[in-house]
Amino acid sequence: MRKTLEQISSDPFHGVYFIGTTPPKQNTDIEKVSDIADKLLSRLDEIEYDGLIVYDIQDESSRIDKPRPFPFMQTHDPRMYAQLLMHKSERSVITYKSVSQRNEQDFVNWLKEAWHQFEIRDLVLVGSPAATNDIQLSLADAYKAIASHAPEFYLGGVTIAERHAKKGDEHARLIHKTHQGCQYFVTQAVYNAQATIDMLTRYAHECAASQQKPQRIILTFSPCGSAKTLEFIEWLGISVPEATSLRILNADKPLKESILICYNNLVQILEAVLPLGIPLGLNIESLTNRKEEIDAAILLYKLLKATMDKKLAQLQLNS
Repeated sequence: MRKTLEQISSDPFHGVYFIGTTPPKQNTDIEKVSDIADKLLSRLDEIEYDGLIVYDIQDESSRIDKPRPFPFMQTHDPRMYAQLLMHKSERSVITYKSVSQRNEQDFVNWLKEAWHQFEIRDLVLVGSPAATNDIQLSLADAYKAIASHAPEFYLGGVTIAERHAKKGDEHARLIHKTHQGCQYFVTQAVYNAQATIDMLTRYAHECAASQQKPQRIILTFSPCGSAKTLEFIEWLGISVPEATSLRILNADKPLKESILICYNNLVQILEAVLPLGIPLGLNIESLTNRKEEIDAAILLYKLLKATMDKKLAQLQLNS
């Protein structure tokens, strides 16, 4: 029987392990969507994982002046693809939902369909990529709507270390979102270990000071095999230190170099954060559909999961 994320997350000494993916493009025939899901899951047969994350891809061009390195294309409904993956994999699937494009009643209807028609249980809400957008529903109002009309979801939020580096208040956002109903958080892709360490350390201290239990933080990592992918990573707002960029771009094998960088970043984060009592998890994604980067994401997953499992076992042994 498929376990929910809530069941998987109950033990803080165990990590939760996810693979991030996006729905196929909207112009993909529905029969081919099923084939794409099968192909993805066949790639994952060689690894042990708890579930998948299905993103709700939005056009974020309003957030930044630079052109998008890869063209934006509408995708199939994430709920449909999440349900398909859920049934085929018999694993938990976290579904992302961007809330700003709909009014409250439309959003409530979306929630009801998500629960009853698409069997969605694990949900992450995402706000507008830019404050200047025409926002029909704010993230705060979406949290209120879900609390009033659909409290059964196991609700998560997004956390962004880069925002903490700029504003110094991401720990406060985490606590505020917890009060709004969030029970776990998924980070943006990590390429700046220190920014993530700073954010999570402040969060842990704030939780201790207010006698709150820290929520689980699922750390996202993604391999990078080309200058184009690196450009896209930075376009998404992910902080990549200059030395890291140069290491990847000047390496004989950029993909392998990025895997080593992600590994080193995770080790630094675990050493700094695990003693603070924050339950952690991993989400590994490929930001492109290039076969080399998808294969690299699987290799990265194996390496990072083994690393986190070992560190968590050592923590349990010493507790």
